[in-house]
This record gives sequence, C-alpha cells and structure tokens, in this order.
Amino acid sequence: MNLFKNRTVVGVICILLSLLICFGVTPLFNKSVSQKAEIVRVVKEVKSGDEITKDMIQTVEVGGFGLPDNVIRQSETVIGKYAKADLSIGDYILNTKLSDAPAAENAYLYNLDGTKQAMSVTIKSFASGLSGKLQSGDIVSVIAADYKKQGATVIPAQLKYVEVISVTASSGYDANTGEATAEDDDRELPATVTLLVSPEQSKVLAELEADGKLHLSLVYRGTPDNTAKFTEAQDKVVAALHPIEQTEDASSETQESENNAEPKASGESGVE
Repeated sequence: MNLFKNRTVVGVICILLSLLICFGVTPLFNKSVSQKAEIVRVVKEVKSGDEITKDMIQTVEVGGFGLPDNVIRQSETVIGKYAKADLSIGDYILNTKLSDAPAAENAYLYNLDGTKQAMSVTIKSFASGLSGKLQSGDIVSVIAADYKKQGATVIPAQLKYVEVISVTASSGYDANTGEATAEDDDRELPATVTLLVSPEQSKVLAELEADGKLHLSLVYRGTPDNTAKFTEAQDKVVAALHPIEQTEDASSETQESENNAEPKASGESGVE
C-alpha cells in the first residue's frame, strides 16, 4: 500500500514538473530565442588598419539568443574606428576587433601634416638596409656611391640625418615597426625603407633611387626628444642649401592668397 502511495506521489510530482516545463520554462525559452536585437554588420570588405566609414556597415535586426556580449549594437560607436583584423561582408563587429588608433604599420601615414612627405627607397641588398635591423624612429644617413657619376662616395648634405618611419617587406606589410613580435613569427626581409623628408630632400632621394646606389647607415636610435634634435639640425641645413626654392614657394603662396582676397571691381562678373 505504501509503495503504491509513493508511486502516486512520484507520478503527481512528475506531472507537475512537466506542466511547469511546458507552460512556464518553455515559453520563457521560446521568448528569449525569438527576441530580436539590433547589431552592426559589415556590408563591405574591411582590411586590417582601415578606418571604418558609414558606407561599410549597417544596423540590422537579428535573433538576440546567443549573441556575444561584446557585439557592437550602435553604428555610432563604430564609425571612425580602425579595424584590428580583416572583416568580411556579413560579419558582426565585436569591440575586440576595433581600435581607436590605426595599427602601428599605418599610424605614421596619419601623422603627416603637409610640411614633410613619406618617401620609400628600395633596399637593393641585405647589407644596404642595415641587414634588416632598421626600425621606425631610427635616424639614418643616406650614403651615395658614385655620386652624380663623379666616382666619389658621399653623404649628401641634405640626407645626413633622416628619420625612418617604416620598413616594409615585399608583401607590403611592415617588417619592423619597433613592436615586439612572437619568437615563432616568420619575419620577412625588408624590401623598402620609408623616410620622412622635405620636398628638397625627396628630389635628392629620387635621383639616388634612380641610380640604385644608395646605402643606409644607422646614426641614432633612442628617445623621440633626441631624435628631434637630429631632424631639426637637418632641417636647418636644408633651409640653408635651398633658400631660393623656399623663398619662391613662400612668395607664390602669398601672391595666391592676395589674388584670392582681391575684390572685384563694381560691375565685374568674372566671366570672360
């Protein structure tokens, strides 16, 4: 008799549990599964280091169940950020894949202010590029062999102290930006070195690149303050060597500003 009662109690409990699951837990689960959420999705291919613009993304409504906690839900928080990895069409954007600043291998391109230019020269041999030891921020001297076909090897005065802003492999990726790399990473050999130069320096570099007889020697590697001392000294030398060019450039800019500011005479339409 007691056994029968125990079975009855167990049966009743099982029925109650099944009813609770059917009419309590299951609806809640279905509700959570069917609940929608807005997320930001990629609509154009985004490469690592690219700045994300409005036309690259869209906000869509998807099922909220199983979404990562760090998925981006508002487009305003994405636009203007930089991708830390390649993103394909349809990818959800996670906050771990974004950066406020461009990647190290692209950062220097965003620091140009118009007074100087980034110019790359080819490393013709392993030795001519300091055996792959150069890195961003180094100060180098550019040595020209058989300078201007005169048989002498010299360091042009315009290129005694030049800052390295990138060392790039043939694949297009920076071979050395000064960042630490894992020991098991396969480091590519540098193919070009990008230097920070003035317009006057770039002309001399272009001639040496055409001749294919330039070498780089390391002058200084250290703190940014001391690096600036070298570049400032070089700027003074360039200014002394090219005063006419700089004066003409300044005069042309002044004349252009005056022409733009000159008011037209009364009745002049400006149409010929």
